[in-house]
Amino acid sequence: QPGPEPAASPGQQDGASRFTVRLVNFEGPFDLLLQLISKHKLDVTEVALSKVTNEFMAYIHAMGPDWDLDQTTEFLVVAATLLDLKAARLLPSAEVEDEADLALLEARDLLFARLLQYRAYKQIAAIFAERLEREALRHPRTVGLEPQHAELLPEVVLSIGPERFAQLAVKAMQPKPRPQVYVDHIHAPLVSVREQAEHVIALLRELGAASFLELTRDAPDTLTVVARFLALLELYREKAVTLDQEEALGDLQVRWTGAADEADVPLVTDEFDRPPETGTEGQPNGTAGGRPNGNPAGNPGARSAAPRPTENGDQR
Repeated sequence: QPGPEPAASPGQQDGASRFTVRLVNFEGPFDLLLQLISKHKLDVTEVALSKVTNEFMAYIHAMGPDWDLDQTTEFLVVAATLLDLKAARLLPSAEVEDEADLALLEARDLLFARLLQYRAYKQIAAIFAERLEREALRHPRTVGLEPQHAELLPEVVLSIGPERFAQLAVKAMQPKPRPQVYVDHIHAPLVSVREQAEHVIALLRELGAASFLELTRDAPDTLTVVARFLALLELYREKAVTLDQEEALGDLQVRWTGAADEADVPLVTDEFDRPPETGTEGQPNGTAGGRPNGNPAGNPGARSAAPRPTENGDQR
């Protein structure tokens, strides 16, 4: 059986009209009483809730028309939770069969959940109040810069006048010229890979070793550069040259390893200069320089560096 409930001394105002509780085993704010009970630091059966309620009513009457509705609501929430906790401690715990008792237990759980929400809101409100108090100490600057700081700013100097502004405006409003489309690359002359191979072989036999940049320094256009690169691949396949590149995208070094006799010329196939294959309707599969991708007129052994479609449809 619970022991006798200790008497409570009359409540009083603490600071800004805050209700405090004075019991034999507790003295402080009313909501702190609930926190101690919820943390099992104080037994709820040792709290005289009826006397605490009477003292709060006397406290409200003493305030007269200046009583605080928020504080009264907080007291009702805390008191209802304490009353429910005390009833659960005093009543014997048994299996709940009555729907009314079950509803009371659900109401108790709801009150406890509301209590947790109340505590969370109160903590957040305290954080907001602290931040507002700190920010109240900050004041915006209402004066100008000090002379030593103002002198650090450079003076604005405009290097152009109204006439120059007018010229820029006229230039901006003038219609831009239409872009020109050049078709020179479409009708570019064919380049023979075999002829470029002979040129590369002559240079390498003379120099012994050279970089790819040196081998293409006198190339008049991009097609010639491509043709000489294809010629190097053909010579590498015939083991007439060695290729060395120390780093990715670096300079390609080429060294001649073929025969020194000029009569012994490595075989460079005509794979890149073959005439184009005809389609089902007898039309060539592709053209370059305005002519079919076959041998140029008067040069039956020439090969072209211009791209042509392969059997898979890709450009070679």
